[in-house]
Amino acid sequence: MKEALVTLKPGKEKPVLRFHPWVFSGAIGSVSNKVEEGALVTVCDSAGRFLGRGHAQHGSIAVRILSFEDVPVDESFWNRKLTLAFEHRRIMGFPNQNTNCFRLIHGEGDGLPGLIIDVYGTVAVVQCHSVGMYLSRQQIADAVLKNSGGMIESVFDKSAESLGESDGNGFLIGNSGPADVLENGHRFKIDFEQGQKTGFFLDQRDNRELLARYSAGKQVLNTFCYTGGFSVYALNAGARVVHSVDSSKKAIDMAVVNAELNAGFTGEHLAFTADVPEWLKTCSEKYDVIVLDPPAFAKHLDARHRAVQAYKRLNLAALKVINSGGILFTFSCSQVVDRDLFRHTITAACIESGRKISVLHQLTQPADHPVSIYHPEGEYLKGLVLLVH
Repeated sequence: MKEALVTLKPGKEKPVLRFHPWVFSGAIGSVSNKVEEGALVTVCDSAGRFLGRGHAQHGSIAVRILSFEDVPVDESFWNRKLTLAFEHRRIMGFPNQNTNCFRLIHGEGDGLPGLIIDVYGTVAVVQCHSVGMYLSRQQIADAVLKNSGGMIESVFDKSAESLGESDGNGFLIGNSGPADVLENGHRFKIDFEQGQKTGFFLDQRDNRELLARYSAGKQVLNTFCYTGGFSVYALNAGARVVHSVDSSKKAIDMAVVNAELNAGFTGEHLAFTADVPEWLKTCSEKYDVIVLDPPAFAKHLDARHRAVQAYKRLNLAALKVINSGGILFTFSCSQVVDRDLFRHTITAACIESGRKISVLHQLTQPADHPVSIYHPEGEYLKGLVLLVH
């Protein structure tokens, strides 16, 4: 079937000419024929000049552009994209003898909006965030296998949670169970089939390594710990005590497993299934290092105000149970809470605490989660490391 032609209103082509990959519904003047969600469409300006080719979708973002060049989105297209992604990760140093898990495709940052691919050893986990990517998942899996240089043996589709309307998760190629991987020399078991997102939060790799520098001999609290990433780094760095807290019993069980995988540390690890804000309210302990890494409190603009208040309350509660001279790692992964708003929110919590506080580090996502300079919305992870006097 011939691709529908999406013609923009006069003047609305400027963002696309600046390589922003989203076409909003309000910018569209006409569509040549009825378009099913996920279908490939050609975008042109009001004079009929080609601008890009992408996936159509329902909602305010009407087209996600895959190519600003007039080329077909076919097998050759996917092979070019995956060849380039593997090449870029090799430049970044992935994989290496200490780390064999990394993000291969990070949506708009790799020119493929709506697609996430994470690599865990010999398994690639595909997560589609658009119907168009989901319809292309087998071609994508084939391109991953073909261009991995023998690294990838299995490709698993984990799109059910992100789309909500797919046929369920399952292997597209191969058949391999939970992966046992290395990250900066630390061992982790990854349950990509049942775990959150693709099974592990790879975006905190560099920040976990930074935490290790502050953990020796310290009492550490890792909240919203999921499968214990920060906890393992702290234990291996010589933390005296590490408490891991998460509301998910399944996550806590995996955090315990991951701690046991890294036998050799001398500190004590205790894991608790609990609601973190309630835990902090009733906590009788004092900590030298605290990690606040909550899930996204706001996924839409209309939830932003409530999210900001939640971040403020959470950080204020943590500041009440941290020792003088303590270190607070605090994060937001809410895309609608930008870097400045997050910092202002944390500042408000600090003012209310009445404590003297210095910023030691400003944190973000690692290199394998690239941000297109033309799509600043791709910078979602914000973090601050605070010294609490």
